Amino acid sequence: MVWLIGNKGMLGSEVETQLEFNEINFIATDREVDITNLGALEAYVAANPNITWIVNCAAYTAVEKAEEEPELAEKLNATGAGNIATVANKIGARMIHISTDYVFDGTGKTPYTEIMPISPLGVYGRTKADGEKLVQKNLEDAYIFRTAWLYGPRGKNFVYTMVNLMNSKDSISVVNDQFGSPTCTLDLARYIIMTILGYQEVFGNPHRCLPPGIYHCTGEGKTTWYDFALEIYRIGKEKGIITKECQIKPCSTQEYGARVQRPAYSVLSKAKLKRALDLQIPTWQESLRAFMASPMFKQMPN
Repeated sequence: MVWLIGNKGMLGSEVETQLEFNEINFIATDREVDITNLGALEAYVAANPNITWIVNCAAYTAVEKAEEEPELAEKLNATGAGNIATVANKIGARMIHISTDYVFDGTGKTPYTEIMPISPLGVYGRTKADGEKLVQKNLEDAYIFRTAWLYGPRGKNFVYTMVNLMNSKDSISVVNDQFGSPTCTLDLARYIIMTILGYQEVFGNPHRCLPPGIYHCTGEGKTTWYDFALEIYRIGKEKGIITKECQIKPCSTQEYGARVQRPAYSVLSKAKLKRALDLQIPTWQESLRAFMASPMFKQMPN
């Protein structure tokens, strides 16, 4: 049985959907079980003795607000993750923990591999890095999936924000000096399900069993937020999702006025994941088009 933690979030809700689709026995919790309280976690697994996998999608993800609430971010991203790993180790369960590109400082010029040293810039990145270390310390055979620029059907994200702005503004400015790889929750959830099911078939495709370790899981290719926005606009106009003309202007991070320093380059190499699962990862453009063309796409309210 799978225990999904953080099932109300953007990624967790999609993992829950795909667990149901694949008829995998699971239980799911969100804030009703406090991950920062080891006793609460132990009590929950005692009441649910058949857990064999734990998927941790819970996190403090507000990058700018984390600078104002460092203790809370540390509790959720580090202490909580470590507690979950401790419980997984105690009951002999496997664990998948979701991490982020923000564990790197973004000064690189080539895609980051899993063995490159981490050097987070701000509170959010530091607490996620601390979480990785505690998970590895408390559970030797844990899975850590680092992702980036996440969007999906549920929850506020860049795609929905852009569509709303493009339908309401004559012009918008978008940062063009940060590079990364947009990632759809539908794809990332699929890799999580593939890991859980091992050699069984998922979505009609046989795949290999993934060894424990750190893996980078993002869309294929790289782009800037500005070019990401241009692609959203192009597809949106084509599909009738965006119904007015909107000028999209490039600007620098400094011009945009971000309060927290973000990695300028956070492209992650997926070579390890692709080798391990014999996997073809779709380009970020392919995933974006599939998402915006799907019945799951909906325009979020302003």
